[in-house]
Amino acid sequence: MPHSNIETLSWHGNRFGSLHMIDQTLLPTEIKIIECQNVETVWEAIKMLRVRGAPAIGIAAAYGVCIGLQTADTTDRSAFRHRLDEVCDYLASSRPTAVNLFWALDRMKAEAEDMFEAENEFCISDIWKALFAEAKAIHEEDRHICRSIGRFGQELVQDGSTWLTHCNAGGLATADYGTALAVFFAATESGKKIQVYADETRPLLQGARLTAWELMQRGIDVTLICDSMAALVMRQGKIDGVVVGADRIAANGDAANKIGTYGVAVSAKAHGVPFYVAAPVSTFDLSLSDGSQIPIEERNADEICCGFGKRTAPEGVNVYNPAFDVTHAELIDGIITERGIISPVNRQNIEKMLS
Repeated sequence: MPHSNIETLSWHGNRFGSLHMIDQTLLPTEIKIIECQNVETVWEAIKMLRVRGAPAIGIAAAYGVCIGLQTADTTDRSAFRHRLDEVCDYLASSRPTAVNLFWALDRMKAEAEDMFEAENEFCISDIWKALFAEAKAIHEEDRHICRSIGRFGQELVQDGSTWLTHCNAGGLATADYGTALAVFFAATESGKKIQVYADETRPLLQGARLTAWELMQRGIDVTLICDSMAALVMRQGKIDGVVVGADRIAANGDAANKIGTYGVAVSAKAHGVPFYVAAPVSTFDLSLSDGSQIPIEERNADEICCGFGKRTAPEGVNVYNPAFDVTHAELIDGIITERGIISPVNRQNIEKMLS
């Protein structure tokens, strides 16, 4: 967990309860819990990065479906089905890149569809209960997935080594333990002494605000650096390996992650530093042949020009603000999943791992 007594996401009450989440836009200076009692609040939380990280977004969306159905007509199967589609389409419009969002929504719709199409005439209440159980299952499964990623990933970590990570792929981005940071957490719990360099990750500083905070919470030796310093610390021989998360991975292994990851991977290749991606198998999108097909979200110019309320660029300047970039498979030494490590990274090995 990111904090001793606080979960990133938690459900309170029965299926008519509410979703509670940490507002990550306020960390590390303030810990505030948002209570989501309607689907609009869930959508806004995903869109505005109050909840972020591909697995956490997927979990939030699954619970968001349940919240959206709390106002559905439970006497009319057709109306209930229409409301389910409406809620899923609405949540899917929040962010385009993280595949876990769509994976979770598709999983919820498939659960309902199986019951709608079954020979037995399930009542709407049964379908409602099944969807709530599915959301809870998605949440619980992610806890186990994170632990497994950590277990496999820590085998790559040598005692006394120093690693670099970009953005935040820890407990704040998942149900429990993280993906990239799970590697560090598991290594530390196994008795290894490690050091971590965390890129600040502009423009929203997820590395500075979130990753550094999480690592300090766990007593891991962390050094914060500007994004532009990553190549230098590699050249100085201070980095033994890089591990990052991912929001979507194409069939050939091209991986989309927070903007700036591609530059880190290029620097790692130039300096002979192994570069790893840690992500659950749900992050793979086998419908995309390569990373050029991954949709890249572009965000508001104010995130660059007026970060955290202070203007740092002239009024009216043109701004390009993609939230993600794609790292080509040939730059990735291995993809750490809950089923094992894919290496070398190619279509054949990915299909073998996922089959």
